[in-house]
Amino acid sequence: MTNNTPQLFRIACLLISVRTLHDGLLRIGRDFLDDARGCEPDIRVNITQQDIDAERLRSPDGGAGFSDRYIETLAVCRQISEIMPSFGRFLMHGSAVAVDGEGYLFTAPSGTGKSTHVRFWREMLGDRAVMVNDDKPFVGVGDSGATVYGSPWQGKHRLGGNISVPLRAVCVLGRAKENSIEEITSAEAMPTLIKQIYRPDSHEMLAETLGLIDRLNRTVKFYRLGCNLDPDSGRVSYEMMRNNKKEG
Repeated sequence: MTNNTPQLFRIACLLISVRTLHDGLLRIGRDFLDDARGCEPDIRVNITQQDIDAERLRSPDGGAGFSDRYIETLAVCRQISEIMPSFGRFLMHGSAVAVDGEGYLFTAPSGTGKSTHVRFWREMLGDRAVMVNDDKPFVGVGDSGATVYGSPWQGKHRLGGNISVPLRAVCVLGRAKENSIEEITSAEAMPTLIKQIYRPDSHEMLAETLGLIDRLNRTVKFYRLGCNLDPDSGRVSYEMMRNNKKEG
């Protein structure tokens, strides 16, 4: 399906105009559509076939088996993420959940168990736990603190929504025989954060991103969780993080 009409989306509290060739973004981002006609967008994205082809080359195995419609959604995410740092936001690979209106972000390489661990929180806490995003949330850092935002790129299970909450903690997750969690310094968290954030191609935007990470380090608590993917790991991590708030 060809789609040449720009669509307006509200992502991370920014108005974004997107012109695409296919309808993939409309399918995954319907909850983020905005009808703010007459307003000047914060960001404009115009996807061409060249953008799709370039994104395919970046994908594992050249994106074999994936349609242009799907690859285009990744190209849109990339273009938005390249510009986001100028608005005080960056993309992070992770799974974010809100509990009682506060956000907790789990990050680790793919396949480590982020989504599984967040599922334990949701099963344990019921309606108190709301998914923000299960794959690619945006994080904003401002004078009043840090915020985690949902995005249309919600992972294979399509968990998340067009919501935002104050970010209270970031947890680096790893596999272990026994469940344990400890608070770590921002310096200890930094190597994982650098690997898990989107790093813009632009030197200017990369510098902005690193500046935001430095500010984040002064805003939220960081933890390291050793997890054996037993449901009790959810209790272990939640009990530690809920009562250990960053001092302002």
